[in-house]
Formats: sequence, C-alpha cells, structure tokens
Amino acid sequence: MSLPTVVLVHGAFADAASWAPVTRELLDRDIAVVVPPVYLRSLAEDAAAVRSVVDQIDGPVVLAGHSYGGAVIGVAGEAENVAGLVFVAGYVLEVGESLGQLQGGFPDSDLAANLVTRSYPIAGAEPGTDFAVAPAAFPAVFAGGLDPRVAEVLAVSQRPLSGAAFGEPAAAAAWKTKPGWGVVAAADHTINPDVERFGYQRAGLRAVVELDGPHLLMQTHPAQVADVIVTALRETATVDA
Repeated sequence: MSLPTVVLVHGAFADAASWAPVTRELLDRDIAVVVPPVYLRSLAEDAAAVRSVVDQIDGPVVLAGHSYGGAVIGVAGEAENVAGLVFVAGYVLEVGESLGQLQGGFPDSDLAANLVTRSYPIAGAEPGTDFAVAPAAFPAVFAGGLDPRVAEVLAVSQRPLSGAAFGEPAAAAAWKTKPGWGVVAAADHTINPDVERFGYQRAGLRAVVELDGPHLLMQTHPAQVADVIVTALRETATVDA
C-alpha cells in the first residue's frame, strides 16, 4: 500500500515552522512531507502557489491546512492528484464565500479586537494593507499553551495577512468532491471554535476530532494532529500493483 504525500499548509500570522512538531511526527513515521511557504497576499494567489507545489508532486497528495490554510486548501484541493483534505482549526469556505462572511455569522473571537495594520507596497498600484496580531496580545490570542518566551518570539516574527484576503470569495470548494477530516481547537481564541464546527459540519467531513487545545494545535498536540492526518492517508492510500 502506498500512502499519499502530505502537504502541510500554514495560515496567517505564522509560517511553515508552525507545523514543525507535526512535520517531525510524520517524518518519524516514514511519511513523505512537503511544507511550502504561503505568501499571505490573497486567497487566489496563495491557493495557486500551493497548487503549483502539488502539481509537481508525483502521485496522490493529502493537503492539511491550518486556520487560513484551510481556506487555501479548499481552493488548491481542486488539483487532480489531491486525494483528501485535513482542516486543523481551519476555515472551510463555500464557493463565493469569504473569510469575513463566514466569521460574520458568529460572535467575534479575541482576535478581532487585537489586530493591527500596516501598509505594504504594490507595484503600479496604491499600497495594500496588512493585518497582524498586536504583539502584546499574541501570546494569549494566538499562541496560548506555548512557553511565553517562545510566544514572544513568534509575536515579533509573525507574517501578516493582506486585508484583501479577508474579503476575497473562494473560487472553489474542493471538499465537495474530495474526502475531508477536521480537527477543532475547542479552546481557540483566534477563530471562534463554532466557526470551525459549522464549516466541518456543512462540508460533511468523514470525521471530526475535538481537542481541548488552543489555535496552534500543531504545537501543543502534534501527535494527535498527526494521527488525524495519518487516518486520512490510510483511507486515501492506493494499493500497489
């Protein structure tokens, strides 16, 4: 039996290193893993970048997306060789729906009151607006459960998300044709956990696991998150000839 390659997709205010404990878990289980950068410029651009990575992988792929990465894999997952999707504390968008629209149906998380903005240049156009988590609030809002000294480092090295991505509608919903699995962060202060539960239920995911942990479940519960990914791999594996 051949297992698919895992592609781990990070979300906003983080980078590929946010997946590091889960990456280590999967590598220790002899599973092929790729952890590409997500540029956090727009949903369409980020999904296209991830899809370009997926398209260059021989054989089937399981995409795992954290937070905003869930919205990204919902679009990038249209790639023909994507066999399954795993959402970790993630957004699951319907076609034509934006992050702002999905979040707007639920009470705000602590994130909403702790966002700060900065501008960034766009060649030939007006400057864009980036959103980041206020560094003082980052440990509690985004990095709960981590060593406070580690959270402080993450706060000042976070990667912001372009404001354009919040209002951009999803062009596809790969969960309609690909099997999916979900992990809810029940103690999430970045995304209202009910947003996660709603998206997973609407998508009819094969299985949903609730963990009593914060937004960065990959850091605090790596073995349990890896277990869900391995389940997805086994259920989408191909039988060798």
